Amino acid sequence: MDKLLLEEIYYLMALGRDFEYAAKEHYMNGNISGFLHLDIGQEGFSVAALKAFEKGDLFTTYREHILAIARGIDPKKIMAELFGKVTGVSEGRGGSMHLFDPSYFFYGGDAIVGGHLPNAVGCAYARKYQGQNNAVMAIFGDGATNGGAFFESLNIASAQKLPLIFLCENNGYAIGTKIERVSPFKKQAHKAKAYMPTIEVDGMDPLAVYRSVKKALEYVSDDLGPIFIEAMTCRFEGHSMSDSNSYRSSQEMKICKSQDPIEKIKNMIDPKIANELEKKAQEVIYEAVEFAKNSPSPDIYDLKKHTFTQEIKDVIS
Repeated sequence: MDKLLLEEIYYLMALGRDFEYAAKEHYMNGNISGFLHLDIGQEGFSVAALKAFEKGDLFTTYREHILAIARGIDPKKIMAELFGKVTGVSEGRGGSMHLFDPSYFFYGGDAIVGGHLPNAVGCAYARKYQGQNNAVMAIFGDGATNGGAFFESLNIASAQKLPLIFLCENNGYAIGTKIERVSPFKKQAHKAKAYMPTIEVDGMDPLAVYRSVKKALEYVSDDLGPIFIEAMTCRFEGHSMSDSNSYRSSQEMKICKSQDPIEKIKNMIDPKIANELEKKAQEVIYEAVEFAKNSPSPDIYDLKKHTFTQEIKDVIS
C-alpha cells in the first residue's frame, strides 16, 4: 500500500478513536443525550472500507460516526449533531443515530436494524436504470442478517444484477445476544452464498479490509451484479452506552483488544509521523468539541421544519 495512504488511514483511525472517546465523555457528563453507539476497536474496518470505497452511495447502520468522518464529513458538524446543535450535520434533529449528508452521498444512521438494506437496493436499481456506473455499498451488522428485509434485498439485488456491495460487520453479537444463539452458524456469509459471490476477511486488519472492498468494487463496477463481504470484528465497548458489556468475559475482551487495528498500522509507519498524526487528531477533536459546545441549539419555532412538505403553487401554467 502507498505510504501516504497508509498514513492517512492511521490518522483517520486515530481521529475516529479520539472522537469516540470524546463522545463517551460528553455523554457521561450530559452534553450528549439519547442513544450513543461507539465504534471503538472497529476503526480499522470503518476507515479502510471507506477509503477503498471512495465514491458511490453509502448506506450505513447507526454506529456511523467514524464512517462519516472517513467519508470526509467535518468532525465539527458530526460532534455538533451529537450535541443536538443546529450546526450539526442533520441540524441537530438526528443525533448520534441519524447522521445524513447527501452532498457526500452518505445516507447513514438508520436506526432500524437492516432497515437501510431495501433503501440501498432501491438506490442501486436507480443507478443502473439511469445507466450510471455508480456502485452502492450497504454496511450492516450480523444481527441484521436474521431479518426478512436482508433476504429480500439479497434476492432482488441478485435477480436484477445490481451494482451493490453488501458489507457485513460481524462482531459476534446482536446487542448482547451471541450470534450462535440466533443463527445456525457464526459466519453469516453462508446466508448469501446462494445469491452472490462472498468474501470473508479479518475485519481487525485494515489492509485486508481495504483489499477486499477494492476487489468487490471492481466486481460490481464490471456489471457482474452484487457481492457480499463479511468482516469479522470485535468492538471494545458494549453495544451502546446503556450496555455494561457484562456478558463478555475478561478473557474474551483481552483477546479482542490484542487485535487493536490502530496498533497494527502504527507499527508500519515512522514513529515520528505517527506521533504527529496523533497530535493533529487530538487537536481536531478538541476543536470539534469546542465548536459543538458553542453552537446554538435549534429554535423551538423550527420544531416542525422538514416535517411537512411545502406547497408549491403555480407550477403548471
